Amino acid sequence: MPPRGWYGPGGGRVGYLDPPTMWRATTVQACGMWPFAAGSGSPMTGVPLGQHLFTGATVCGDPLNWFTRARYISNPSLFMLGMPGLGKSTLVNRMLIGLSATGVVPLVLGDLKPDYADTVRALGGQVISIGRGRGGINVLDPGAMGAAAARIGGEAGEVLKAETHGRVLNMVAALITIVRGRPMDDHEQSVLSAVLHHLRERTPRGRTVLLPDVLRVLAEGPDRVRAVTLDRGDDARYRDAVDPLHRSLLGILDGPLGDTFASETSTRIDPAAPAVCIDISGIGEADTQLTAAAMLAAWSDGLGTVAASHALADAGLEPRRWFFTVLDELWRPLRAASGIVDRIDALTRLNRSLGLGDAKITHTLKDAEALGTDADRAKARGFVERAGMVVCAGLPKAEMEDLGKVVGLSRREIELVSSWSSPPGWGVSGEHEEPPGRGRFLIKVGGRPGIPIKVAITDAERRLHDTNTRWTPNEQTVERAVEQELAHTAARVARAAREGAYALPGGPAGPAAGGDAGRWTS
Repeated sequence: MPPRGWYGPGGGRVGYLDPPTMWRATTVQACGMWPFAAGSGSPMTGVPLGQHLFTGATVCGDPLNWFTRARYISNPSLFMLGMPGLGKSTLVNRMLIGLSATGVVPLVLGDLKPDYADTVRALGGQVISIGRGRGGINVLDPGAMGAAAARIGGEAGEVLKAETHGRVLNMVAALITIVRGRPMDDHEQSVLSAVLHHLRERTPRGRTVLLPDVLRVLAEGPDRVRAVTLDRGDDARYRDAVDPLHRSLLGILDGPLGDTFASETSTRIDPAAPAVCIDISGIGEADTQLTAAAMLAAWSDGLGTVAASHALADAGLEPRRWFFTVLDELWRPLRAASGIVDRIDALTRLNRSLGLGDAKITHTLKDAEALGTDADRAKARGFVERAGMVVCAGLPKAEMEDLGKVVGLSRREIELVSSWSSPPGWGVSGEHEEPPGRGRFLIKVGGRPGIPIKVAITDAERRLHDTNTRWTPNEQTVERAVEQELAHTAARVARAAREGAYALPGGPAGPAAGGDAGRWTS
């Protein structure tokens, strides 16, 4: 039918067509007619994470790509919360693999379980073990920063040397704080700085300064060290000034930290490695002092490597590289020592200038409430507020209410994430049943609506990242036990055959059985 009707008599043709009536309404009032009621499309920039829970569209994202390419966030950091066993480290592990494929260097500076060592090995990276009898770190070793300063030379090299000295001084001060349980005094830091300068000037090239060397210099008392103690030539005044520091250093070498920091670094971080994991899983759960010291030493060494890489790039000697740090089980290092809180706090404020993205993983916001001082608790609460991305796995409703006050969650989002924390029903059966919230996450960025996703891992990821290995039977051990039992049974059968066959019950007796029908024929 023509728009104006049929031609001819009775066709109803009109000479003028009225325009359709136009109405204006909000998307709430006319939501059934508005074609975009489901919101915008899923972000496609970054590492492929999974599928949108409702639309099935692919969702991509990670802190570095959303900061550098998409410009979705103003800080390349991620903070993840969720109950245990719902796949938090699995999602970060996928980000780590995807970023490594784009040239970003993943750094796991203190793997506590370990969750990432196998993945780093599969990427061709470097895994360094720290712990008693496993390996140690020389906190006085300038490491990559010292090598970069010597390579750069000139004024820029001297600036990097000064930065290296300050980093070593802060690291030793942090170890002493862990042993003492309180910070060093200001005059002790001056003494320690003078000792380090004295050793740097008098140590032959190619030899690294060790903590026992610091004890030796304190015992000798050279003029440069005595000058900062204000001893005025009095040995008694000098001993009074340095003896507390001397005792604390002895506590590091012979106390609860053992010999982990007394000798040369067992394995240095390779600045050219595609990925690095410092594995401290060999340290016991209850050994909090050694855990704190190892975490601090790993972070100091790792961030020193990052600083050295950027210094070489600024000098035009190396290409620019970006780094992605992972700090899993955040609650454990936070409770180990207050120095770690300060270091992580500085990282969350300066990671944009460091060329460093980070992911921090913990269970709930209440982990910050268990810290020792009000200052540490306030710093830890700021981690979530400054994060560019906040990712939620299953959490209780009360926890989601508290988190909503920080990141701005809607009522629907709170109910959705809370439903993921429920366990499976009583009627489930089978060893592969999973909680309803496993692999489901809500990604929040600023005031934008959250993006719910479902992550399905591949077989390769499942082999590399299994956090329940202690609950999985060792297949090789089982196979070995079966083989041993079969060999033992075969030997018994052969021995019985040599001794003579025996008749079945109720049958004729065998030649060697003597008519004994109670034995079975082998």
